[in-house]
Amino acid sequence: MLGWMGYNYLRIRRAAKIVDNAEFESLIRTGQLIDLRDPADFHRKHILGARNIPSNQLKTSLAALRKDKPVLLYENQRAQRVTNAALFLKNKVSQKSISSLTAWILGLGR
Repeated sequence: MLGWMGYNYLRIRRAAKIVDNAEFESLIRTGQLIDLRDPADFHRKHILGARNIPSNQLKTSLAALRKDKPVLLYENQRAQRVTNAALFLKNKVSQKSISSLTAWILGLGR
């Protein structure tokens, strides 16, 4: 189990910059904040300014992402959706523009 977690951590590090809550909050104003959770979870609570693009719809919603702005990915609990989304987006947008939130501060949510 620990080995699998380490493997996933290395995978996401190659695809995205992992940032802490403070840095993520500062990037919100300049980037595209993408919530990868299901619509029901998004409507229950989300970070203000976030757009809901469920992880299973990311491939079909690629045109909705601007290539000139950083992409900020988050979800609530597991990092699996963020990892898969970052790996997918790695070849679609500039890798330096993909960031991932390590832990969502509920105080930022709506």
